[in-house]
Amino acid sequence: MTKEDLTKEEYGYVEKLLTVIEASGRNYDIDKILRAYLCAKKLHEGQKRNSGEPYIVHPVAVAEIALSLGLDTDSICAAFLHDTIEDCSDRITLDELRREFGPEVAMLVDGLTKMADINIEDKEEAHMENIRKMLLAMSKDIRVLIIKLADRLHNMRTLGYMKPEKIVEKCNETLEIYAPLASRLGISKVKFELEDLALKYLHPEEFEDLKQKVSKRKEEREETINTVIGEIKEALNDMDLHYDIYGRAKHYYSIYRKMKYQNKQIDEIFDLIAVRIIVENVKECYAVLGIVHTMWKPIPGRFKDYIAMPKPNMYQSLHTTVIGDNGEPFEIQIRTYEMHKVAEYGIAAHWKYKEGDTSGNASNDDIKLAWLRQSLEWQQDIKDPKDFLETMKMDLFASQVFVFTPKGDVIELPAGSTPLDFAFKIHSAIGCKCVGAKVNGKMVTIDYTLQNGDIVEIVTSANSSGPSVDWLKIAKSSNARNKIRGWLKKENKSENIEKGKDLLDKYIRKKGYDPSGFTKSAFINKAIKAMNFANTEEAYTQLSNGGTLVSKFANLLFGYYSEENHTEIKSNEAIIDELRAAEARKAKLERRSKDSPGIVVEGADNLMIKLAKCCNPVPGDDIIGFITKGRGISVHRCDCSNIVALPEEEKQRFIHVEWENLKAGKSYNADICIIGNDRKGILSDISRVCEDMDIHLSGVNAKSGRDGSLTMTITLSISSTQEMQKVLRSLRNISGVTQVYRAKS
Repeated sequence: MTKEDLTKEEYGYVEKLLTVIEASGRNYDIDKILRAYLCAKKLHEGQKRNSGEPYIVHPVAVAEIALSLGLDTDSICAAFLHDTIEDCSDRITLDELRREFGPEVAMLVDGLTKMADINIEDKEEAHMENIRKMLLAMSKDIRVLIIKLADRLHNMRTLGYMKPEKIVEKCNETLEIYAPLASRLGISKVKFELEDLALKYLHPEEFEDLKQKVSKRKEEREETINTVIGEIKEALNDMDLHYDIYGRAKHYYSIYRKMKYQNKQIDEIFDLIAVRIIVENVKECYAVLGIVHTMWKPIPGRFKDYIAMPKPNMYQSLHTTVIGDNGEPFEIQIRTYEMHKVAEYGIAAHWKYKEGDTSGNASNDDIKLAWLRQSLEWQQDIKDPKDFLETMKMDLFASQVFVFTPKGDVIELPAGSTPLDFAFKIHSAIGCKCVGAKVNGKMVTIDYTLQNGDIVEIVTSANSSGPSVDWLKIAKSSNARNKIRGWLKKENKSENIEKGKDLLDKYIRKKGYDPSGFTKSAFINKAIKAMNFANTEEAYTQLSNGGTLVSKFANLLFGYYSEENHTEIKSNEAIIDELRAAEARKAKLERRSKDSPGIVVEGADNLMIKLAKCCNPVPGDDIIGFITKGRGISVHRCDCSNIVALPEEEKQRFIHVEWENLKAGKSYNADICIIGNDRKGILSDISRVCEDMDIHLSGVNAKSGRDGSLTMTITLSISSTQEMQKVLRSLRNISGVTQVYRAKS
């Protein structure tokens, strides 16, 4: 699919995004992205935002922000689809997303799906628990967190359409959770905007007053900055350096905090005027710093070397505050282009995904944040929300370990790294010849786990046979693993070429054909050119990795054969596919009959019917059918809040349904809410009641309150409303139980 396949209206929404993709030069899968966009647009059809705009505006905006942060194709797709499972559950499932867009997209969407509300009287505690669960879900993949930040950023940009009390809640949540997370991830552009937007809505008067104070001397400051930049340029031009230099505006929230918490006036804030200089390498950073300090007098105690000692979020830069010719202080920041990328995009600049990776597990060791999940699990016993948040902030980025070379240079590695990771971080040649290491003067094996502050010296040998496959299990960093894989591929080049040929032949035979007819040199050369391989050796080496690359290459050969011989070669494949499709249809009908929900639609047969999970109707309930878009009929209780709240135009899709004469033993899930005292043995008593009545207890979700109360939701397999009433009566008789009622949607 291309943009030419879109209607004028469809293209209007994604024109900006497609323009940025084309200009990026990165290998994005446009077809997949557009399919995800159209899927989201279709699923959100008819939905509106508080602003009155079509809902699709929000997913498009989130995708644009995700793209600006350098995320990959699957992330852009997930950004489009991030609300579909929650808001369109009657139209699509996670399994359907997985089949349509692959496991990566489904995993990201699943992680992004919002947490269900928790029925807890203590709202602050409930809020804490929701945050904890959200972070646990996100810890599976760093991209989830980055997309979530993009989602929050767009919501903050359109916050003015929400109710005042909701605005305050969202702003506080942004300042307490999302802005610190963006900071920990090092994504400064997102952090600053989130904070400024929160300030704008939380303290509108202070915000406007601050804007006026800042703009009051805007022209004077701009003149000062331009003068400073001109003088620095003149000095740097003499050094023949490649550099960029520009003025940097201080964001409002930072000024506000300094004025409020440090009791400063706006004229006392040193870095209100700031200049940023970007150069090629670290040596040039310190050279430029020397020049700056000869031009202006530095303020003692205001120099910070974040290059030698980076911040935990990987931020590196030189900061110095000097006194200008007019006596006004200003800040100068000096960094390399790579440091600047990290400063702007943070962890997103490092956790890149290779486009076109067909292995299904691209950089898993990098993207799975097991450390975050573990940290949060350790904090399960922390009840005070403030304590939890503070502890979480401290632990969030304890994922790096800092060690030293014998010369005292600081080396940053992922937590759990070994001497192998250290060796490859220093140089590939040292890593490949590594036979052991000294840590703090003592010999250790190459699988030793490095600790913060360790002094590491690598032992090498010219007689080393080089990396082995086992090293991939020892190395923890993507840098070391990639270099090990590169060495292994180079050493096993001839073996990989033969493997590639063999995989191609096997694929062709699997399709029912003789490979010799398709692997003629003319066909092979055409396919190599079409897939931008340098030569035959590279082609077969790439094919040795397997996956969809082999099928793409083979399909090209099939096409060239067909063109030359003027014949259709897919007849065998078509027959096999038809047989498979017939079997699938038969199996589907059998499953539908077996899994029938026991619902009759007057005047119609063979319809796809499912019971709505939001209200879980059981025989005896008054029910109504709702004709969904492409997913059959969804059956709800008549008192279901989702049905009651439907707009009038949607109610035209109601259809009369009724319970059929059900077979004995047929059961349905029903959610029961229980409120009572949190006493020892209460869960056992509930379980015993269910067992005595021969009712299957399939799920329990319980939460204890600080006041000794207990709120519990249990899922039971019920055959009818009559059986439901018997269960409710029995549960009410349990000691300590104060309320029992059927859950509403």
